Amino acid sequence: MREFVWHCNEIEAQADLFADHLDGADLTTAVPSCPGWTVAQLACHVEAGLRWAREVVETRAESPPSDTELRDLAGVDDEDAAELAAALRGSATGLARTLREAGPAEQMWCPVPGGGSGFFARRFAHETAMHRADAALALDVDYTLPNFLAVDGVQEWLELGCMPFHFEVHPWMRELLGPGRTIGLHTTDTNDDWLLDFTGDALAWRRGPEPTAAELRGPVTDVLLVLYRRKPVSTVQIRGDADLVDFWMERVAFA
Repeated sequence: MREFVWHCNEIEAQADLFADHLDGADLTTAVPSCPGWTVAQLACHVEAGLRWAREVVETRAESPPSDTELRDLAGVDDEDAAELAAALRGSATGLARTLREAGPAEQMWCPVPGGGSGFFARRFAHETAMHRADAALALDVDYTLPNFLAVDGVQEWLELGCMPFHFEVHPWMRELLGPGRTIGLHTTDTNDDWLLDFTGDALAWRRGPEPTAAELRGPVTDVLLVLYRRKPVSTVQIRGDADLVDFWMERVAFA
């Protein structure tokens, strides 16, 4: 329950910070980490996504509602920054309130097995935080995350990134499997450790420090941004087999 509360709070907090980035910004600035989008289009995508998630939770949807509005952004052009910021904050508050009313265990359609309101709280906390990173990097403004959110973001990335369905929709990820292929993640500020294990017949991960063929080391927010391809691998320290790290990052599908 505590994590659910954190996630609901962070949906609002990250949207509020995103809205702050828009104040005085050139919304036509291109977003390198979202090719083809401007900051205005990115903000509209996030705002529409928050409303989409609220609809899923509020209606206890049995199938996914249309997401055309958050995908088709061709009509987004000369947006008013203040109006867009207000819409972001309002949609985040609406989703967080709907989630709190539902509680962490309510069931509805979910893109992953066994998910529900708890999944949407966590996913949209991180979705909003990561797209805020897109805006911050594009606008060259400072970006920080609470350590607990960044650690949870790494954990969620591992959980989603190692799901079996990736082999069905991204068959090239099978190329990751092979003898001796293990990669460690170590966060130098929070002292957390994870291990990615590709030595079996499926992608696997677990917590804790273990000897690995390669290791990424750095502050937790930098590690998270590297995993999501928002920053280059060179942002963090690589120990061991750098070629394995490059091979892995070229085939990572969840970003």
